[in-house]
Amino acid sequence: MSLPEQIQNDVLRPILKAQNDLFILLFRHQVSKRKVHFENYSPEDKVIYIEKTIRKDLNFRSLLVGTVVGHFTPAQYEAYRPLEEELNKRIINMLIKRLCSQLESLIAIS
Repeated sequence: MSLPEQIQNDVLRPILKAQNDLFILLFRHQVSKRKVHFENYSPEDKVIYIEKTIRKDLNFRSLLVGTVVGHFTPAQYEAYRPLEEELNKRIINMLIKRLCSQLESLIAIS
């Protein structure tokens, strides 16, 4: 197993799981802030919107990655630094999959 895979499995996945509710709230806030009627989208359009928002909105993407990195220990951060670009891609891909698998939780936007 490569070092990025090991970090993904040992560090990133547990953080994403533990902070799942926070990521849902952050996404809901982003949708609300943009005044998007997400609840009216078809499931396919919701998936497209999630992916587009996370990949294209640099501020939001940085917030999500920062939320994950903020839970690192100093040793984990030292392991992350040289692999930052690859691990950030992995974080984004895992977050997109995680949010897309919970569309029902994302619709409860007021």
